[in-house]
Amino acid sequence: MDWEKVFATRSSRMKASEIRELLKLLDQPDIISFAGGIPDPALFPTAEFQQAFTNTLSGDKQTAALQYSVSEGYAPLREWIAGQMEKLGVPCSVDNILITSGSQQALDYLGKLLLSPNDTALVTWPTYMGALGAFNAYEPTYDRLIANGNRSAKEYRDTASENDSLVKFAYMSVDFANPTGETLDRTGRERLLDLAQELDIAVIEDAAYQSLRYDGEAIPPILALDIERNGNIEKTRTLYCGSFSKTLAPGLRVGWVCAAQTVISKLVLMKQAADLHSSTINQIAIHEVASKGFDKQVAKISAAYSARRDCMLAALEEHMPQGVSWTKPEGGMFVWLTLPNDWDGADLLAESIKTQRVAFVPGHAFYADGSNRNTMRLSFSQANEETINKGIRRLGLLLKSV
Repeated sequence: MDWEKVFATRSSRMKASEIRELLKLLDQPDIISFAGGIPDPALFPTAEFQQAFTNTLSGDKQTAALQYSVSEGYAPLREWIAGQMEKLGVPCSVDNILITSGSQQALDYLGKLLLSPNDTALVTWPTYMGALGAFNAYEPTYDRLIANGNRSAKEYRDTASENDSLVKFAYMSVDFANPTGETLDRTGRERLLDLAQELDIAVIEDAAYQSLRYDGEAIPPILALDIERNGNIEKTRTLYCGSFSKTLAPGLRVGWVCAAQTVISKLVLMKQAADLHSSTINQIAIHEVASKGFDKQVAKISAAYSARRDCMLAALEEHMPQGVSWTKPEGGMFVWLTLPNDWDGADLLAESIKTQRVAFVPGHAFYADGSNRNTMRLSFSQANEETINKGIRRLGLLLKSV
C-alpha cells in the first residue's frame, strides 16, 4: 500500500527532532555531549520517589493509583500547583489547572485548540524546537515575534493579511529560554501583553525553566502581569505551561496548564479524547515528593547547574576565537553561540563529531524558517566541570581551525 496517498496533509509538516536524533550519540562513551538539554539524573530525588511509590502502592491510595481517574488531574496535586502559582502572583483555583503529560502535551493541545490551517503563530527567532514540532501538525504560518522591539500590531496584522491569515497567538519562553538562555525583562513582558491586546490574541507562556534562576531578581510571569491588569485569571489571555520535568523527574511526564476556566474546559475535552488522563500513580508520586521537598530539590539542582554554567562561560571566554559571541544566562540549561555569518553549525557538528568528539545542536533547527545556520546551542546541565572544560577546549580548537 502507498501510505503517502492516505496520510493527512498535516503529516508532511511533521519532522524528526534533531535533538532526539543527537541523543543517540550519548550511547557512544567517548562523546562529550552538550546537545541534550536534559536534567542530570544524578540529581534526581530518587530516594524520595522510591518512598513515594512504595507509600502509594502499600497504602490506602493504591486502588486509586492504578485505576482510571478524572481528566483534569489528581486533585491534591492541582491544589499544590495552585498554591505555587499564587506564590508567583497568580491567584487561582484547582479549576484553573489541568494536568498534562509534560508541558509538551500542553503545547500540542494549545496548538490544536487555537490554530486552523494557515493561521499565524508568532514565535521568537529562534524558539523552542518542540513548540514548532507541536504547532506544525496544525499547519500554521509563522511570523517573527519581537517581544522587546518596536514592531507594531498593524505590521503583524498586515503581514498575516498578505497570506490570507489571522494571527492567533504569541508563543514565548520568557525565563532562560530554550535555546538561547535569555530572559525577557518586565518591560518586554508588558509590551508583549500590549501587543497581544492590540491584536486580540492569546499569549502562550512556556515556563519550563522558570524555577531555575541562579542570578538576578525574579520577574513576575506574564500571567501574573495579565492578572494585575485585568483583575482575575478569568479575564486574562495568557496560557501558562508549567512542568516538573526540569525540577523533579522528566520520565514521569507531568506538566500543567494554568489558565481561565473557559480554556481549561476545552482542554479537558481534548484530554478526554486523547489519553483520558495522565498517569495517576505518577501524579500521586509527584505530589508527595513536591509537597515534602520541592524547594529543597530546586535549591540542590540550582547550585549544581549554576556552577556548571559558570564553568562553561569561563571556558568559552578562554577558548573561543574572535568573531564568536554567546549569551550569559541567569538560569536554565543553555548557552547560545553566534558564529561568523558564513559558518554553518550543521557542517561544524559533523566535523566536531569526527575530529573532536563533541556534540552540540546546530542552531538552524530552532528557527521556523530554518535560517541563521551560523548558530549553535550548548547545554551545561549534564556535564561536570572537568568535562565542560575539556569539551569547550576541543570545540575552541575546531572553531579556530575554520
